[in-house]
Order: sequence, then C-alpha cells, then structure tokens
Amino acid sequence: RSEIIPNTKQLKVLNLQLDDAGNYTCEYGSHKVHISLHVFELTISSHGHFLANEVPKLTLIQNSSKPLPNLSITLFNSNNNTVITKPLENTRQKYVLQLKKLEATDSGTWMCHVHADSPLINQNITFDVKVLGFQNPVLERKYATVDSTVILSWHLNFQKITWKEGFTGQLNWKQQENATSHELLDFNVTARGEQHKTKRSSHFWFEIPESKPESTIELKLHKVHFNHSGQYQCQLVYNGRYTQNKIELVVMNVSANPVGPLPRGAKTTLICQVSSPLPPNAHLLWEHVNGTQADIKKSKQNEAKVEVNVSAAGLWNCHLIEDNGRKISLSYPVEEAPVWISYAVTGASIGGSVLVLGLACLCIISGISWQRRRQRAKRMIRARQYLLENKTCQCQQ
Repeated sequence: RSEIIPNTKQLKVLNLQLDDAGNYTCEYGSHKVHISLHVFELTISSHGHFLANEVPKLTLIQNSSKPLPNLSITLFNSNNNTVITKPLENTRQKYVLQLKKLEATDSGTWMCHVHADSPLINQNITFDVKVLGFQNPVLERKYATVDSTVILSWHLNFQKITWKEGFTGQLNWKQQENATSHELLDFNVTARGEQHKTKRSSHFWFEIPESKPESTIELKLHKVHFNHSGQYQCQLVYNGRYTQNKIELVVMNVSANPVGPLPRGAKTTLICQVSSPLPPNAHLLWEHVNGTQADIKKSKQNEAKVEVNVSAAGLWNCHLIEDNGRKISLSYPVEEAPVWISYAVTGASIGGSVLVLGLACLCIISGISWQRRRQRAKRMIRARQYLLENKTCQCQQ
C-alpha cells in the first residue's frame, strides 16, 4: 500500500489505516529525518443516512506515537454553524459524541475540526450527512370550503439530497387525533428515484394526480365534504425506521335554520362552522354585505362555530381569518319570500290551529262515547250474572 515517488523521494501510503500511525525515518547517507504520522478515523452512525428527528453518533479514533494528545473537537453543520454535542465517551484514543435531532435542512457536508496544543494539531475532517424527510412544515394546516376541490401535497427531499437508497411510505387519514387510522395509499421509491403509488382504501373517493416532479406525494379531493376533514399523515420508512409529516384539513360550511326564503316579519339563524377548533390566531366572522358595523358577528377564541340572527333579506359572507388575513370565505344569500307565501304561511298557521282544535274536540267526543258504551256493557254483564244466579227448576206433578 506504499510507494516512493522517484523525483521527490516522497513516501506515498495508500488506503491509510489506524495501524499506519507511528514514527517514520528517512535515511540518505549519514542524514536521517524522523517523521511522526498521526492518523484519525471518523465514522458516523447509519453510514450518514438518517431520517428526520433521528439522533446520530459521531466516533473519532486517533493513533500516533505515545503519548496520545488530548483533543478538542468542534463540529460544524452544512450551514457552517456550530453544533452542540453531548460527549458519551472520552478515552483520548476514542471520542464518541451524540448530536442533536436532525432536520431535513441539515443535509449536506459537515466538518469536524480537531485541535491539540502538543503536538500542534489543526485538522479539518469533512463528512456527508443525508437526512431523508419533508420540505413541508412540521404541521401544516389547510383550509377548504364544502364542495370545493383541494389538493394536499407532501414535498420529499430525496432528489435534492441525491438519496441513492430505496425506501417506502404510506398516506393515512383519521378524523380526529384518537380516531381509527385509515390507509389511503402506499408508495415506494427505488434507488433510481422512481416512484410507484397504489390506492389502498375506498373510505372516500379521491384521486392521485400525475404530479411532477417525482419527489411530490399528492392527494386530490373533489367536492370536499364536511367529514373529509381531519389529519392526513404521510410516513416514510427506511431500514425499519420511519418519519412522518401531517397536514390538517379544516373544512368550512354555512347553513340556515330554518332553511328557505324568509317571510316578512320572520327570523332565521345563519350558522358558520368549521370541522375543528381554530388556533388562537384564527377566528370566524359573519359580515353583512353593504351592511353596518353592527351586522358583524365574530366567534370567540377557539370556537368552531358562529351564529347570527337575520330578520331581513341580503347577502352574508362568513370569513375564516388567521393572523388578520382571510384564508377562506363562504357566502349565504338570504332571500325574501313573496307576499303570497307570507299570506300562505299565516293561513297555514291559522288553519293548523283550527285543525288542531277540531282534532281535540273530536277526540273528546270519541272519548265520551267510548266511555258510555263501556258502562252500558258493564251493566249488561251484571244483569246476565244476576239471572243465572236466581234461575229455578219447576217439575210437573
């Protein structure tokens, strides 16, 4: 594994190993030159391939002529920021450091700086860290209105970090945190970066768009229902380990009670609600178009519903506002009923009252008649029993 370069008389050692450390002597005539070779070996757990939130371990081993120097180790991530480490072992020959939880943005070339005062050592050792994960936020909240079309997307980073390993994944949905989870689809990505998806559930209808680039997992919902809301969780699995990312779908719906045109003098209640409680920085707001400030009705903190009483026709909008910005809006037109409908409603009310009164009278008359028949039947039974008890037999002589 060694050779001498003829022109410079340098010794070249190939595939350097820890055992190559020690003192080397070059003799030329009566001249002798001594060189001390110090060898470091740096290894990182999982061969530098991690999933998000995993905690790697870094091992540094040194070998040289005795005594071994005491080393100072500083670690820099791919953004050239110092990484705080936790020492797990320090025997001068072997140093084991525990790193922080990794994020997808930690992928890149890291540097380990080794320093010693005697002998003077200032050595930089670079190594690659690849973190397979998502480019989405840890928890993303997406809002949609009933009957709209929504696309949920998870952006993976395996192409960005040139991940040359195969892995699998699946997409699950559950209505609430503690509810039963339903698998919607699974997928696998080959070492070449080719992605294959398969539907696994018919719990509700959805579509898998043909998305580009291949590093995106998408789910398309047509005509969103209120019960489509919940947590959609994408999970990546590699070598028996997994990481996951959630998108929470919040659905808005508006309705009226009672439904239909508003008769003159009547009232209706407009209801605006979302499928789950809102965060502290969000609220619902009813607003009467071309109305006054008094027509505005705002939900209380963390409430998922707001109601407003309406006594006149007009267009009302319900807004979901987060951080003073409108996320989604739904309109509800309150129509005024024609005059004949108002008369019909009044007539129906009067007619209904008369009908109820007539039915009540009929019930009373029927009850009295039934009671009389019952009493007459009882008297007949008593008379028959009396005749049977007093009956005599007369014989002719």
